[in-house]
Amino acid sequence: MLRCGLIGRSLSHSFSPGIHRMIGGYEYGLYEVEREDLEVFLNKTELDGLNVTIPYKKDVIPLCRELSPRAAEAGSVNTMIRLPGGGWLGENTDYDGFLYMLGPDAEAMRGKKALVLGSGGASAAVCAVLRDAGVPYTVISRSGENNYGSLQKHAGAQIIINATPVGMYPNNGETPVDLKNFPRCELVLDVIYNPARTALLLCAEDMGVRTRNGLSMLVAQAVRAGELFLGKKLDGGLVGSICAGIGAATRNVSLIGMPGCGKSTVAHQLSRLTGRPVEDTDTIVEAMAGMSIPDIFAKYGERHFRALETQALSGVSKKSGIIIATGGGIVETPENRRLIRQNGVCVFLERDLSELDTEGRPLSLTEGVSGLYARREHLYRSWSDRTFRNDDPLKTAQNIKEAFGL
Repeated sequence: MLRCGLIGRSLSHSFSPGIHRMIGGYEYGLYEVEREDLEVFLNKTELDGLNVTIPYKKDVIPLCRELSPRAAEAGSVNTMIRLPGGGWLGENTDYDGFLYMLGPDAEAMRGKKALVLGSGGASAAVCAVLRDAGVPYTVISRSGENNYGSLQKHAGAQIIINATPVGMYPNNGETPVDLKNFPRCELVLDVIYNPARTALLLCAEDMGVRTRNGLSMLVAQAVRAGELFLGKKLDGGLVGSICAGIGAATRNVSLIGMPGCGKSTVAHQLSRLTGRPVEDTDTIVEAMAGMSIPDIFAKYGERHFRALETQALSGVSKKSGIIIATGGGIVETPENRRLIRQNGVCVFLERDLSELDTEGRPLSLTEGVSGLYARREHLYRSWSDRTFRNDDPLKTAQNIKEAFGL
């Protein structure tokens, strides 16, 4: 069987092995290589094909015996095929990936002003596609005439494409630009796929701007690379089916709702139905503080607890394919909404106030259940993608599983 793989510097976040397993027909591994070791690795490895990711898409060019016309034009290589007699053919399948990602927007973008953030390997492929599609663009880099300090010159941009790693796992929450400075923006594309929604995309959504992440680009370029590895054409529907499978498998489900509404119970029922692990922010906070939640409130107050809660959520929300049971007051901190949204969906569990368990729940006891609900109800509803009434935890879990295709 053919042996292929991915080379890069930091690959712990990569979805590539799973994608190539779904393509099938060859083994696929991850190979973390330092820049100074690239040449030795490429000369000694017995692999038949390679994908190349950050930060080596330009570094491998002089190490290829041949370049395809597309790779030469883009000035970037993300796929390498072993040539008969030795050496490597450098190819660029990021072009195919970004073209697929554009989809029907490719025609609509013609004549509109686009900003491409970044000047690395991914940017090169993006620019090649835009050029061929007749889309005028400006590349923004850290230096040169068009840099991040001169963005005000480009405030009229209608399309913004992030081709940098800014905001990529594990540096979730970072953003390369402030979208509020681009009032005419109507489409934001981000080649990052982990998290599913970067801070840039979340900001765009809040502004009512259409968005798309980089998962379809990743899968489409991988399928094209698979065709090159195998030397044959693959099924045209493969990209869509793999994207759907990865989207479902990596989607988090966060449960919100009043204290005592059954979030933890439903989370564990859903875990048993789906095999997904559960993360409980209250449990994490207690472990961090070394004391119970009532004791945290009594000793340090609510503000300290909320800070710990956000810290706990920040960690678990970076994960993929999990169920997150949150505390009833998670909606009290606006930042938590971004954390919940970045990798999944949010479910509001409703229950009659008279049935809520208030034992060990400080604010339910001091402020009163009705007062808490009056203050939080609009937040629960505005944060959630779906609302489920929780009269039977198992039935509720089954309904959530069915609703989101888990």
